[in-house]
Amino acid sequence: QVQLVESGGGLVQTGGSLKLSCKASGRSISIYGMGWFRQAPGKEREFVAAISSASVSTDYTDSVKGRFTISRDNARNTVYLQMNSLKPEDTAVYYCTAGHYSLVRRGESASWGQGTQVTVSS
Repeated sequence: QVQLVESGGGLVQTGGSLKLSCKASGRSISIYGMGWFRQAPGKEREFVAAISSASVSTDYTDSVKGRFTISRDNARNTVYLQMNSLKPEDTAVYYCTAGHYSLVRRGESASWGQGTQVTVSS
């Protein structure tokens, strides 16, 4: 099982940008689909973005399309989430996950990071 550690979260003003990183260890992520989920206080965890193992496919939740970009660097065993034009409603703990792409997309993959807090002030 792959271990995942997220970083890059923080406090940013509305309209600002952040780039999250998810560093994997234990196994190469080259064969895994990768994804980002988020959970705001009092809400259920929700899908944000996913990318297939060879970066052939990407998927985003509607609320972040055009603002967020998921990418991966298999040589660095790292997946990224570039977040632009941030809004207060993007405030949440962001989690990285790895597994088969279809499982990642449904949030049913086995490997998860501990999360990184993103706070967008109005």
